[in-house]
Amino acid sequence: MRPFFGYHMPSFTFAGVPDAKLFDRVVELAQSAETAGFDLVTVMDHFYQIGVVGGPQEPMLEAYTLLGGIAARTERVMLGTMVTGVTYRNPAILAKTVTTLDIVSKGRAMLGIGAAWNDVEHAGYGVEFPPIGEREDRLEEALTICKAMFTQESPSFEGRHYRIDRALNNPRPIRPGGPRIMVGGGGEKRTLKIAARFADITNWFGSLDEAAAKLAILDRHCEAVGRDPSEILRTVAVPIVPVAREADKAAVLERIPVEQRAMFRPVLVEEGAEILRRYLDAGFGGFTFRNVAIRTPEAVGLVGELITTMNSDGVPA
Repeated sequence: MRPFFGYHMPSFTFAGVPDAKLFDRVVELAQSAETAGFDLVTVMDHFYQIGVVGGPQEPMLEAYTLLGGIAARTERVMLGTMVTGVTYRNPAILAKTVTTLDIVSKGRAMLGIGAAWNDVEHAGYGVEFPPIGEREDRLEEALTICKAMFTQESPSFEGRHYRIDRALNNPRPIRPGGPRIMVGGGGEKRTLKIAARFADITNWFGSLDEAAAKLAILDRHCEAVGRDPSEILRTVAVPIVPVAREADKAAVLERIPVEQRAMFRPVLVEEGAEILRRYLDAGFGGFTFRNVAIRTPEAVGLVGELITTMNSDGVPA
């Protein structure tokens, strides 16, 4: 199979774009990603902007309302969050929400979910923020409920934190088996163990060496639960920013906020392809590019050239 490409939009701060035009800019980028050959478009499920992207006062759109709008303006790309914090929504209602997105998008929804971490927005919105052990427990129960509601007619479940009683989810998801599930996070003891049970896709951050170290750990968790590791697509956020000319590299860095420049590396398309091949050789099957650096339709188009290169140069299936 060819590599999988995701375009992630964590930033909604665009110079000169008023609030009334913000959705139009987001749709423009999503449509550009679809045209460029991306497989997945994601947004964050946060209510405040997160520190690694910007200040908490910067614009942040509610994820599922936004995804429904994007679904109506795109045709092919999968759509989801990277990722919903388990603490933010009752899991049965989350399953209904994602199923509705699947209906609106004609089978393109993905459920992205993780254990949640941003205590600042929890405090600001009055959302309970239990210790990490409990959040991981909640994540496992929530995935059990969501999977049941995607695949069963009227499931029941009684857990420590959540329960459902013959829960109805009509209309049913369009995709057989329900929307694909991305489990976010790389915690080696619990999160990857949960991913081994439920995930169709994982996404990790960090350097190649840091991310690749988790591959074998996920394999061991899959072995422990009796699952074929090849069933899980492993994706990784990559730091590269394709440019058309060598002379463009410095200009690209100048457009990235100073505190984030160390996170990104401008590269020519062929240089980028060589870097991605190293990830493929390590065992990854897909890549995530972020609009923190890939901020215009033209920049998205340059990633499209990289996608074309990777899809046509004999990359191993």
